[in-house]
Amino acid sequence: MSVRLKYIDVENFKSYRGFKRIGPMFPFMAVIGPNGSGKSNFMDAISFVMGEKTQPLRAKRLSDLIHGASVGKPIANRAYVSAVFELEDGQSEKKFTRTIIGSSADHKINNSSVSSQEYMRALEEIGINTKAKNFLVFQGAVESIAMKNPKERTALFEEISGSGALKEDYEKAKTEMEQAEEETKMTYQKKKAIGAERKEAKAEKEEAEKYQKLKDDMEERQVELQLFKLCYNERNISNLKKKIEAKHKEHDKVDKKKEKLEDKLKDVKKTAGKNTREYEKVIAEIREKEAEISKLKPSFIKAKEKSAHLQKKKDGAKKSLDQAVKAEESHRKDVQEMESELRQLERKKTEFEAEQREESASQGRSVQLEDHQMETYQNLKDMATKEASRYTSELDSINREQKSDQDKLDNELRKKLDIEGKLKSKGHELEESQKRKTKLEDHIRASVQALDEQKRTMQELNGDVGSSKEQVAELQAQLDEVTGELGDARVDKHEDNRRKKKQEIVENFKRLYPGVYDRMINMSQPIHKKYNVAITKQLGRYMEAIVVDTESTARQCIQYLKDQMLEPETFLPLDYIQAKPLKERLRNINIRGVKLLYDVIKYDIPDIKPAVLFVTNNALVCETPEDAMKVAYEMEDGQRYDAVALDGTFYQKSGIISGGSVDLARKAKRWDDKQVSTLKAKKEKLSEELRIAMKNSRKESEIQTIQSQIEGKEARLKFSQTDKDSTIRKIDKLTKEMDKMRNDRERLVPVIRDIENGMRNREEQIEETKVKMNTVEDRVFKDFCKKIGVDNIRQYEERELGKQQERLKKRVEYENNINRLSTQLEYERKREEQLHTNVVKFERLVQDIEDQLEAAKSTEQSQMQDIDTEMKAVEKLKSQKQYLKSEVDKIDEEVNNAKKDVQAVQKELAAISKSVGQLEASLDSERAQRHTVLKQCKLDNIKIPMRKGRLDDIDDVENDEASIDVSGSQPSHVIYEKEERIEIDYSLLNDNLQDLDEGDVREVEKGLVKQINDLSNTIQRIQAPNMKAIQKLEEAREKLMEANKDFEGVRQRAAKSKQKFERIKSERCNLFTRCFEHVSNTIDGIYKALAMNQSAQAFLGPENPEEPYLEGINYNCVAPGKRFQPMSNLSGGEKTIAALALLFAIHSYHPAPFFVLDEIDAALDNTNIGKVAAYIQGQREKMNIIVISLKPEFYCRADALIGITTQPRQMQETTNSGALVSSVYGLDLTKYQPIGVEH
Repeated sequence: MSVRLKYIDVENFKSYRGFKRIGPMFPFMAVIGPNGSGKSNFMDAISFVMGEKTQPLRAKRLSDLIHGASVGKPIANRAYVSAVFELEDGQSEKKFTRTIIGSSADHKINNSSVSSQEYMRALEEIGINTKAKNFLVFQGAVESIAMKNPKERTALFEEISGSGALKEDYEKAKTEMEQAEEETKMTYQKKKAIGAERKEAKAEKEEAEKYQKLKDDMEERQVELQLFKLCYNERNISNLKKKIEAKHKEHDKVDKKKEKLEDKLKDVKKTAGKNTREYEKVIAEIREKEAEISKLKPSFIKAKEKSAHLQKKKDGAKKSLDQAVKAEESHRKDVQEMESELRQLERKKTEFEAEQREESASQGRSVQLEDHQMETYQNLKDMATKEASRYTSELDSINREQKSDQDKLDNELRKKLDIEGKLKSKGHELEESQKRKTKLEDHIRASVQALDEQKRTMQELNGDVGSSKEQVAELQAQLDEVTGELGDARVDKHEDNRRKKKQEIVENFKRLYPGVYDRMINMSQPIHKKYNVAITKQLGRYMEAIVVDTESTARQCIQYLKDQMLEPETFLPLDYIQAKPLKERLRNINIRGVKLLYDVIKYDIPDIKPAVLFVTNNALVCETPEDAMKVAYEMEDGQRYDAVALDGTFYQKSGIISGGSVDLARKAKRWDDKQVSTLKAKKEKLSEELRIAMKNSRKESEIQTIQSQIEGKEARLKFSQTDKDSTIRKIDKLTKEMDKMRNDRERLVPVIRDIENGMRNREEQIEETKVKMNTVEDRVFKDFCKKIGVDNIRQYEERELGKQQERLKKRVEYENNINRLSTQLEYERKREEQLHTNVVKFERLVQDIEDQLEAAKSTEQSQMQDIDTEMKAVEKLKSQKQYLKSEVDKIDEEVNNAKKDVQAVQKELAAISKSVGQLEASLDSERAQRHTVLKQCKLDNIKIPMRKGRLDDIDDVENDEASIDVSGSQPSHVIYEKEERIEIDYSLLNDNLQDLDEGDVREVEKGLVKQINDLSNTIQRIQAPNMKAIQKLEEAREKLMEANKDFEGVRQRAAKSKQKFERIKSERCNLFTRCFEHVSNTIDGIYKALAMNQSAQAFLGPENPEEPYLEGINYNCVAPGKRFQPMSNLSGGEKTIAALALLFAIHSYHPAPFFVLDEIDAALDNTNIGKVAAYIQGQREKMNIIVISLKPEFYCRADALIGITTQPRQMQETTNSGALVSSVYGLDLTKYQPIGVEH
């Protein structure tokens, strides 16, 4: 058995005057009382005795807690509160007392004074944590606990678990550890720097020895390279001079041939001009005739269309006429049925009246009473009424119920009749709507056929006429767009120069370092053009990255870039990058168009697969941004993925979203090397189409006429379609309404049947009551009935009164039915006239349309004859045109052949001139190259051996300084001729280098340049030797030994600091985790028990699972029958239930002996109150639960009640203090049977 709270003793505490003992405490206690009676002071008393400070008790000083101090009249200088606990053995007790003496407090345990620290420790031993307040919940605190933010919820767990006490030690140890680690890093960096200094000194010593040897070797290689260049330069100059001389001779020969061909072309052109003029004259006549036909055709088409329209209109009118006749016949049958029904009712009424007359005659005379007999009848009637008053009262009550049911029955029957009337009306309306739908469908079908015919006519005209003005405008817009794109493409083409330079860098890497592959963009390609933008977006800066085999190769390339002072580059070492393995399951995502980005890139080198995996990073490509967002954040497995749409919108699984841009689209065009040529071809095609469209612009007026007619028909067809849709919707609506009415009528049948059954049962009760009343009447009227000659008094009353009322009721019923049918029949006869009028109207319409159709066909035939006459004349002219066309084509062919011959000769001359210019340019280039080599040798003091001349004879082609007189400089060709007199001695050049083929010269020259560059780079890296390198090396060794010693000491201190921090961290983490895991494991079961629903869910989740006390704790609940939503979106009752689940779960960790809850039911409805009360009743064996409540639905379930109220005003006045005095009452509810329990 656990520790339990037994009594609370208070004396002169706040509103409790004198000594009050509250208890004994039951497992489930409820504190009730009106507002302002002192319930909250009871909470303050419990908080006070449990060691709470004055501020939460709503007092500034301890002395303010004494009764009367609030009004300045304390009744004593001391007050106390005691809590008596029954210990686990069930026999011994432990009493905690806290006393106010003046402005100080005294603490006692079992009446022995102790210090406040011992007092608190003793409370903690029985499970009471004053700091965490694990024994009470103040008013309004429930919802605030549910709405705490994650950080505040973490602070609550730190208080409950006790891990918060270690927070200061944790922060201090962490700071010391970080400082020690920082000091270790600094010492290590110092050690590393000294090591680098020692290594540098050693390298300087070695470089000094190599420096001179490399310098001598480079001078020899430079002389060899310059001799090699000059040797092959002189050979090229000689070959070029021979080729130029041969081309000049060829040019003179072709020029003579050109003069003869030009004379022949002039003669052929004269003949072609004459034939062309005759051909164009015939074409002009044909155009005039076709223009005349074009003017006649719109009228003919209009007349033909009118005839077709009238024919369809006639067919539609005949259908409408047939429908109107059928509707009239159907309505006539309905009227005949109603007339027959009316005649039957009138006949039945007549028969009923005749029967009544016969019945009255067969009964003979009626009983007539004299005045004294009438007086006797009234006296006896009063006497019988008094004796049967009990039965009368009962009969009146039953009659009232019978009348109420009769009214209900009449009402339901009236509803049924109304529904049947509405059903009939809606039936007529539905029939009319269905007829209208059929008519509209026929009209739409005919209109669609006519529209298709006109569209075919327009297509035939378009074949003759060509493109319209709209097509011209569209082609012009497309041409402008392509021109703009071509401009952009040219800009991109200019960028190729920069890319070529960057590609040269890659080529140098390949030549210098074997492990270099190429740039990513050069080794991969999208499988389809639509993926260009998406792949460009994902690859980003890696698009231009260079793929290499190892990290070492990448570092060598980076060093080369630094040495050459080139732009930085991005490298992807295959042995260094961490490529994620391909997730095969992503290929099975069931969304159309979603693919792995890896699957839409093709590459030919298998070795670069890790690099491709690295840059694609398991990203997915989607058709639309919507699909990409769904794949990224809304997949059923709850995982997030990187997804990019075809337009470049990128959804990263981290939550970052970036869109596409114009620059991105432009960059993506790099995947297509044929862009410029494609755009040029498209521009030429559009230009040709535009020229043809502008040329063929005849008969536009006829097309526009037909176009306007088509638009009119389409508008009418659209209106008819809309009308049809509206009619269909109306039919559906009427059908649904009629179905609803039928259902309503069917629902009324059992209701009427039930009412009638009830009335029949009640009639039996009435008859039984009447029999009892009749017995009394028979006894009272026995002698009187003998005198007047009837068996009983009711015979007289029924004969004279009841039958009259029955006859009257039946007659009224017949008259009401006759009036109803007469009114409806009158309405239907008026409607019959309207239907007959419709028939006459449609007959007249059919006749009018037939007359119009005959006139339209006559007009159509006349216009057709005029068009045939003009067409025959056009055919004759076309035959003449065909003959002239063949003659023009023949002479044009001769002209074209002559032009081709002249053009061929001109091209041949141009090609020869171009070749001469190219050869002369090449010769100047070779001479300039020779001049440059010689000048470079002069400037660099490279001693080249010469047979004739010297380097000082070489002049500048132009002056570099603006201050020098330009007139003093020599022309370039003069300088080149002067330099040709210089003869070079090639004896020092190896014979193998003097007899190379033209293709090998460039490779050999590159090899020589590479050797010189390598030597030069090596010399530049070595720079000048350092003569003090040995002394510097010894100093670096001494510094390194001292740094090693310092580093070892700092490292040991850092290890100790880290060990201390890990110990505190482990202790704090264990305390917090034990509490959190206990609460997390129990809260779901508590929430299900509170909600009384196994579908309810509650769960806690730390934001930092490793060290949960550093971040927040999330608390979420899923209310029964609802989807997951944030805590702030829950209702007040749902928040309270969630907060109570958290409170009870926290309390279950090191639970206190009792739990005080102040008005936790404020936001709960009766259902939730019952659930919370049921849960508390289930926990009564584990602890005392004390609730303060104002709701009977809650406190009626407690084991006992504590009633707190104020004393009457008269008693308060006798105390002379003016302060509120609370009275306490107790009630044991276990003695009473709970409400709702059956005995």
